Amino acid sequence: MNYHLFQIVNAAAGHNDPVDDVFEWSAVWLIYALAATAAIPVLAHLRHRRAALVRVVASLGLAFAVGQAVAALSTEVRPFQTHPVHQLIPHAAGPSLPSDHATAAFAVAFAVGAFLSRRWGVALTVLATIIGFARVWTGVHYPGDILVGALIAAAAVTTISLGGRFYDRLTSRRLDSAA
Repeated sequence: MNYHLFQIVNAAAGHNDPVDDVFEWSAVWLIYALAATAAIPVLAHLRHRRAALVRVVASLGLAFAVGQAVAALSTEVRPFQTHPVHQLIPHAAGPSLPSDHATAAFAVAFAVGAFLSRRWGVALTVLATIIGFARVWTGVHYPGDILVGALIAAAAVTTISLGGRFYDRLTSRRLDSAA
C-alpha cells in the first residue's frame, strides 16, 4: 500500500518542469519558511508565555529524539534505493522512516497550535503537509514516512502537553499549600 501510494504521487513527477520546480523547492527549502513563519507567534508570545514557548521547544526536541530512535530501528530504505523512481532532488542513501523534515515540520506546527495559537498552528500544518507531499513527489520518501513523522510529532506534543498540565497542577498545589 505504501509503495502503491508512492507510485501514484511520484509517477506524476518529472513531466512538468514548473510543477517539479515548486515541489523541489518545497521539499528542500519550505521547512525554512515554516520555521520563519513559526517565529511570528513565538516572538509575539516571548515575554508573556514562556512556559508555552518551553513546551514548543520541548515538543520539537522530543519529536526529534523519538524520530532518531525510530530511524535507528528501521530497516526501510529510501524509495530510490530499491525502486525505479523520479528522483528530483539529490539525497544520500539511508533510512527512510521517519522523514526528519516531516517530523520537524509537524512538531513545530502542532506545538505552535497546541501551546500558542490555533490559527498559526493550522497555517503551519498546511505548510508541513506540503513539505511532506513534496518529499514524496521528489522521490526521497514514502507516504508512510511522512505519516509516521506526523504521528511522532503528535505524540510528542501530546506528551509535553500532558506533562505540562501535570507540572502546572503540581506547582499550583505547592503554591496553595504555602499560602
